[in-house]
Amino acid sequence: MDSVSQLVLGASVAVAVMGRKVPVWQAAAVGGICGTLPDLDVLIDHGDAIRNMTLHRTESHALFWLTLVSPLLAWLISRLYRPPQTFARWWMAVWLALITHPLLDLTTVYGTQLALPFTDRPFAIGSMFIIDPLYTLPLLVGLAGALAWRQARGLRWNRVGLTLSCLYLVWSMAAQAWVTHQVKQQLVQQSDDVQQILVTPTAFNTLQWRVVAMTADSYQEGFYSLLNADKPLALTTHANGRALYQQFNSNWYVQRVAWFSRGFYAMKRVGEHITITDLRMGEEPHYSFTFDLGPEPLKDGPFKPERLAVQRPPLGQALHKLWSRF
Repeated sequence: MDSVSQLVLGASVAVAVMGRKVPVWQAAAVGGICGTLPDLDVLIDHGDAIRNMTLHRTESHALFWLTLVSPLLAWLISRLYRPPQTFARWWMAVWLALITHPLLDLTTVYGTQLALPFTDRPFAIGSMFIIDPLYTLPLLVGLAGALAWRQARGLRWNRVGLTLSCLYLVWSMAAQAWVTHQVKQQLVQQSDDVQQILVTPTAFNTLQWRVVAMTADSYQEGFYSLLNADKPLALTTHANGRALYQQFNSNWYVQRVAWFSRGFYAMKRVGEHITITDLRMGEEPHYSFTFDLGPEPLKDGPFKPERLAVQRPPLGQALHKLWSRF
């Protein structure tokens, strides 16, 4: 999720745990910092664009490592903010602020390797868009109430904000499951060649869902609105570059993107170069992660893959397009 949501979630969790043991602003500051810490891994350059993408949300988002580091951080904080006998409460606050970060990231489609060092599988539910105001706003209002009133009334505001935001996450998963069921029923009637289905929300909401269906030689994209559930699912078909994958599947970068995207990728020949796109984030023809793998024949080096700039439409045009599909 976006940095604001993670910061506010960490602050809200810490305020809820610390209660009246310390000033609300102290708990909010510590929780906000701890809720932000895991994303500092974006500052690490791993050598090329594909490594940078697939090594984000790794050790810094692993529940095991965050659990191990939490008592040390809590001890430092308890020494900084007297009295030190609050260590146990700080430990719980810090631990929850840290681990709720990757757990919230888990609801997006990107992929979070939260089970390291036991497995490097990038887990993803995909029920939340990376920015969703309806998730973040209750947290903001609840935290603002806690900072404004500071007493029992303020703490109740914070708890209500946390509760509403959690219920919204549950709603997103329930809505995703229902849409997935409806989409599968329609796809069975339309085609028997579908191998994988991805259902994930469009920008800023959980009412309109993007559908990607992978076949042997193509991918199909469509949109399903909960406000217009009776409308038949219309899919557009695009080549997925299967022949290019078969030709270059021994290339490490191709293997890496295919693994990280869980099979939702497409390859294309652009001039003398080969590109590969993660189809999970964005929508046709604008995707967040498209990489230039270099000229043929592809090699693991010395050419370093480059992330191509995202050519997004103007915001007004994008919002109009989003609204028109409801």
